[in-house]
Amino acid sequence: MTASDDNRLDSAKMTEAASLFRGAVDDLVATLGRLGDDHLAAVTALAADVQQSWNRGGKLMVCGNGGSAADSQHIVAELVGRFLAERPGYAALALTANTSTLTAVGNDYGYDHIFSRQVQAMGGADDVLLVISTSGNSANCITAVEAARAHGMKVHGFLGRDGGQLLPLLDGALVAPSDSTPKIQEVHITMGHLLCMILERWVAATT
Repeated sequence: MTASDDNRLDSAKMTEAASLFRGAVDDLVATLGRLGDDHLAAVTALAADVQQSWNRGGKLMVCGNGGSAADSQHIVAELVGRFLAERPGYAALALTANTSTLTAVGNDYGYDHIFSRQVQAMGGADDVLLVISTSGNSANCITAVEAARAHGMKVHGFLGRDGGQLLPLLDGALVAPSDSTPKIQEVHITMGHLLCMILERWVAATT
């Protein structure tokens, strides 16, 4: 292969990358453009329940699988650390982060119970559970909701597609307006950032 062949290959790759870039951006803009009042209502209802939980000494618990596990930890990091404002850390816990707990419970009780066991052990009536599932059908999120209900917790979800089996089990849900897993995840983290922004403003206004 000559240097000119390398250049042609690089040019072809750049052309392909440019097409993928534009398609990804256009798809994301179109998906975000489908967000509306129902989605705003879902985020604000979640924020209101979380603020009330914190006022009572409770905490936000968050869980999900794969990319949604990363989103769970991302959102919790913004709340415990900071998002935009300098302020005390907020009480939030990602149920995806303790690998010893996850593997022990998965080994002893099965993967479907890796979150519910933690909710049962550490949850309380003043807490809020947020489940993140692009399909809305994650079995371990469903069992986590059942455990949260046994404690009398408020339960919300970031879902996708038609909301799946989780949708009717929740107090509130933001269903990303897409059937594409990457786009659902991009909506979820955008709305997760909005949740953090709202909470920082609301908590600051009451302290």
